[in-house]
Amino acid sequence: MKNNLAERRLTRRWTQADLAEALGVSRQTVISIERGRFDPSLPLAFLIAQTFDCRIEDVFIAERPPTPGAASGAS
Repeated sequence: MKNNLAERRLTRRWTQADLAEALGVSRQTVISIERGRFDPSLPLAFLIAQTFDCRIEDVFIAERPPTPGAASGAS
């Protein structure tokens, strides 16, 4: 799942450690979420959205899998 967490964090001039403290998680967790290696639990995703005063969908962008049988650009 893609996200714009790093951009939102930097807009507030927060370090990863600042955000981790605000969320009650480790800095390593913030790093993993920002890099897309870890999808947060639903409660953590809600907390992230609340921290940035936005909706979960504003932070996390679901990547849709390719539709079976969809054209791959070749005609």
